[in-house]
Order: sequence, then structure tokens, then C-alpha cells
Amino acid sequence: MINIFIGFDGREAVAFNVLAYSIHRRASAPVSIAPIMLSQLTGMFRRERHPLQSTDFSFSRFLTPCLSGYTGWSVFMDCDMLVLDDIARLWALRDERYAVMVVKHQHVPKEEVKFLNEPQTKYEKKNWSSVMLFNNARCTALTPDYVNSASGLELHQFKWLGDDSLIGGLPHEWNHLVAYDPPRKGMSLVHYTLGGPYFHAYRDCEYSKEWFAEREAMLHAGTEALP
Repeated sequence: MINIFIGFDGREAVAFNVLAYSIHRRASAPVSIAPIMLSQLTGMFRRERHPLQSTDFSFSRFLTPCLSGYTGWSVFMDCDMLVLDDIARLWALRDERYAVMVVKHQHVPKEEVKFLNEPQTKYEKKNWSSVMLFNNARCTALTPDYVNSASGLELHQFKWLGDDSLIGGLPHEWNHLVAYDPPRKGMSLVHYTLGGPYFHAYRDCEYSKEWFAEREAMLHAGTEALP
């Protein structure tokens, strides 16, 4: 079973559902998908919302190993994504040498705000944590108490590992940053990090046609699409 946790924010509920559909539609192996919803983490996640926090799952994503019982492997991904490949190909990249595996972006955004006027923060390893393959047994430092108290930089810069050599690299195709990375066809996972096409201001962004096509396929699955 491929265990996937997707960050959930009510303002992007449609993004979560289209992403989940895109994964299931192409998967060649059994997949379990769970949203990380704050309403379901009562007693486990107690952080007050930070002024620089742009989504509900900015910090709760790091509960993935705990929610997995610190066993096996799990995938975390943001909801503002679209999977255009068999998720089993990502799963096959698991490497026991590492505690966590990510696409190691060199991402320095120039803008100060992003979707819905949320703040755009700049820090080392930005967007590394947007897609993570967790080797859960090696991530026991991510207890609920730690996730509730650690700073954002401690979490997102993987300081809880104590050693960057424990961070494995994933191919870029598994976290293509729309509007930042040079446009490329054939990406396996598309990340609308500045804003997804479900927001009017970004409806014509790169890979927007693919997102709308996926939404239509989801809405009319098993039937002919309506005019």
C-alpha cells in the first residue's frame, strides 16, 4: 500500500480532490490517501496560526510520521499539485539510506505575496518540504510536542534531523514549480505554488489546461463529459 498524506486547506478543497483523483487515476498499485485536516487533529496539533503561515498545513505536515505510527514509508504533498504519472514510480525511489527524500530546489521567490494575498516567505530549502518521502522510523524526532513547539525554520529546514546527509534527493520531475521553474512538458508532479488555476488570477498558468481537464475527468468519471 502506498500511503499518501495531503495537506488540506478549506480554501483549496477543490485542489485536494482533483489531486487525489489524479493520483488514483494513474496508480498501478493500491493507494491510501488521507487529508491532513486541522479539524481531525484535535489534541495532537495545538499551534496558534502564525502570521507568516500561508496554509492550514504549513506545520501540521510534519505529523505525517506520527500519523503513520513511525513505521514504513509515507508520502506527504501539498494540495496545490497535480500528479500526471504513476505514483508507484515515486514510491519506487524509496532509499533506506535516508530519513526523508525531497526535490532539492534552489528556490528564491521574488514576490512578497502569493495566492489570496498570503505572505511569501523566503528561506533556505524553500519548497523542499512540499513533497516528502518519509522513512517514518527514522523521523521519531517529529513528535506532536516537537511539531507544536519548533520554529518554522527548524521544521522546514529539516534541523530535526541533525544531519543534512539524511536528506535524499528526488528527480525534479516530481515537484515542478509552476511560474518559477522554466516551462517543461512531461512533468510527473506539477506544483502550483504561487497559485493554482482554481484561483481566477492564475487560471491561465502553465499546466492550467491539464488541471481543468483533470477536474472535468473527475466530475464525469465513468460517463461522457457534458457539453
